[in-house]
Amino acid sequence: AAGYYSYLWADTLVADAFEAFTEAQGPYDREVSKRLLEKVLTVGNTVDPLEGYRAFRGREAGIDALMRKRGFVPASESGEQ
Repeated sequence: AAGYYSYLWADTLVADAFEAFTEAQGPYDREVSKRLLEKVLTVGNTVDPLEGYRAFRGREAGIDALMRKRGFVPASESGEQ
């Protein structure tokens, strides 16, 4: 089960990171690309991965992006509680 959830968490990070590009100028935005490269990809394991991700995104990853990617609308957007 733990192996499955590690893949699910990776998919969550991918979906959230991709939204950083869509929130900017699109998937080829140079500033977002540079930030991803400098804060996540080139630091390797010299910093905690979540700290690097926070530095890239400005916050922790949430599941909302994954839910949108999979076709679900988060409860906060649908007006339900």
